[in-house]
Amino acid sequence: MKKILAGLFMAGALFSFSSCTEFLDMTPTDRVSDKTIWETTEAAEYNVNYLYSYLIDIVNGQSALGLTESLTDMLKYGSYNYNAHCYIPSEMSYGGSVITANYVDVYMGFWGTMYTAIRKTNFALYSLKNYGQMSVEDKLRLEAELRFLRANMYFDLVKRYKDVIIYDEDMTAYTKDKALDTESKAWDFIQSDLKFASDNLPAKADARGRLDKGMAYAFTTRAMLYAKRYQAVADAADKVAELGYTLEADYEDAVKKPINEGNKEAILQYAFSYADAVTHSLDFYYTPAGDYSLLGQDGAGGGYGTPTQELVESYELAAGGFPDWTPWHTTEGTTVNPPYADLEPRFHATILYNGAEWKGRKIEPFINGVDGWATWKTESEPKGKTVTGYYLKKLVDETNVNLTGSDMPVSILRYAEVLLNKAEACYHLEGRSADANEAIRTVRARVNLPYTDKAGENLWAAIRQERKVELAFEGLWYWDLRRWGVAHEQYPLGLSGYQQHGLKIEKYADGFKYTYVSVDEADREFSSKLYRFPMPTSELNSNSAVDQYPEWK
Repeated sequence: MKKILAGLFMAGALFSFSSCTEFLDMTPTDRVSDKTIWETTEAAEYNVNYLYSYLIDIVNGQSALGLTESLTDMLKYGSYNYNAHCYIPSEMSYGGSVITANYVDVYMGFWGTMYTAIRKTNFALYSLKNYGQMSVEDKLRLEAELRFLRANMYFDLVKRYKDVIIYDEDMTAYTKDKALDTESKAWDFIQSDLKFASDNLPAKADARGRLDKGMAYAFTTRAMLYAKRYQAVADAADKVAELGYTLEADYEDAVKKPINEGNKEAILQYAFSYADAVTHSLDFYYTPAGDYSLLGQDGAGGGYGTPTQELVESYELAAGGFPDWTPWHTTEGTTVNPPYADLEPRFHATILYNGAEWKGRKIEPFINGVDGWATWKTESEPKGKTVTGYYLKKLVDETNVNLTGSDMPVSILRYAEVLLNKAEACYHLEGRSADANEAIRTVRARVNLPYTDKAGENLWAAIRQERKVELAFEGLWYWDLRRWGVAHEQYPLGLSGYQQHGLKIEKYADGFKYTYVSVDEADREFSSKLYRFPMPTSELNSNSAVDQYPEWK
């Protein structure tokens, strides 16, 4: 998909999409959809390309405060400055009086952006149907592409707001005052769009890098899991398998290897290109600080968010089972080295720790090390130094030497998620526990972890464990806890009543001293109100047919 999707990112720079509006004006005033440029296949594809960019907007727009993993036990943003990627994620996690409708809308809302995207997509569908003069086959394919995009947009709305306003390509139905539709009706709408896309998109081999059938089936497994339509999840997962997708032998390749270099696991991937000046900033935010200091650019970037001790302890030993971390839960410190080397491959592909190999050197997240240590809150501007003793490896590019942007692809859907979506669905379907166990076994076999069949609560715990570590930092864990309805529960089941921790590391004799430290100044609390985000004031002021959701009145 590199040629198409990288080009779309460039197109997005030339044709600016509004990210927010003072009010939701549903009148289609765009001139990009003039009838003359919807008549031929080539011209229509070019116009659909502009809408493709919303796929990465949805990924990047999961929150305005940084990675949503920072709202869980996985990631700590280390700066105490009141900014996104700094203190605000911690503030939101602490909860309390700060959780107002306006605050949540600013940092977690996506209403205006998605409805702008939906309006553009519906107008494209209207134009295609009314002005398109291409073959029936091309017209159906392009409609399928647009309906796949619309399903993505509505999915992002429904997972946030539940009851939403449904618009289709009937532009005469657009009105300023329109009532909410039920969550069930919204899931029906999304499922219908995805079925049309699955039926009418080509197979990957015939898609020329555009949206294909496998993407539609794979996204169906995600969307219908949220909808609790478990049979639809299992059926779509089987369709993905029939199309020949499989797991990459190396876990790190599954995430970082481009599709055009033979990644067999990546189903939907957004590509970037230095040559086309289309890059992203993940390396800037998350690469170890030493990458900059070794270039004489101390404090220029890196280390904004770092993995927590809680996440480290979520990984099993390579031989199976969990190590006993009690010896390192001491505020007095210990000179015993943590069991990093003995942990399973996904840990080593996800987290950089003291002594880990990186760019031909060893990571030094200790006091006065090349990467460095900063004490949370006391050092309000860590400037790349870690507050947890770790750095994030999974989202950054080890081959990037100049640090001016990154062209490592961003995987939106991969086959491992499809397998885990199937496992969860089969757990809920009567008589399908064997299929759930087999999906888990397949995922664990890639990293040579043993597995024995489970049932009941033990099976559910295994599914939860695999989703957490297999899909870490892929933007799903916060939403998983939220959709399961457990986020308000006490930790470790939910996101309340706990603090994040790290290991403060100091040079000591011939080794190191590790001290267990909190990187929070308050317990984290997930408010039950956050199971549905508030409707923005702009919509309430402009649409007399809607009222604020009851949680936020």
